[in-house]
Amino acid sequence: MKAKTEIKKTSDAVAILDRMAGESPDLRRLTEEARINAAVAQLIYATRTKAGLSQAELAERIGTKQSVISRMEDADYEGHSLSMLQRIAAALGQCLEIRFLPPAKKGRGRRADTAILEPVG
Repeated sequence: MKAKTEIKKTSDAVAILDRMAGESPDLRRLTEEARINAAVAQLIYATRTKAGLSQAELAERIGTKQSVISRMEDADYEGHSLSMLQRIAAALGQCLEIRFLPPAKKGRGRRADTAILEPVG
């Protein structure tokens, strides 16, 4: 009889998704895309709130509507564009940094104020 492998309980959403994806390349790709979208949304939200702006105030600064900012801060939104991210960064007095890095090693921690956007697929 095979011994069961005990799985350590966690509340870490990324770890849970990794377990669920298993070895499926398609599921891993979808999980990574969702992680990236959520990270970008969180960065926009965190930077905006740190600047003390409402969604409407940020929207006015970049010449768009509050609903656009709301969509961009939604973890399920998939339409983040580089030009819009640049406009948001400029309106918040920030610089947008994009870098190419080697793939993340399992377990490597990331700063809370960064999203490492890695290629998917």
